[in-house]
Amino acid sequence: MNWDIVEGNWKQFKGKVKAQWGKLTDDHLDEIAGKRDELAGRIQEAYGVSKDEAEEQIRRFEEQTKD
Repeated sequence: MNWDIVEGNWKQFKGKVKAQWGKLTDDHLDEIAGKRDELAGRIQEAYGVSKDEAEEQIRRFEEQTKD
């Protein structure tokens, strides 16, 4: 998945991200604005996981949402 596309279509992806990581608030999603690093950081904070685990979760999310 190309994160430039995600960033450009963030409003469309917000619902999928919220479904995957329900602890992230709408405010978090607005702040993330499609930025992969910001998403990883918010996942770390909300779920208490390591950076590597957050990156792995994002990688799996990318695989699941491929078109």
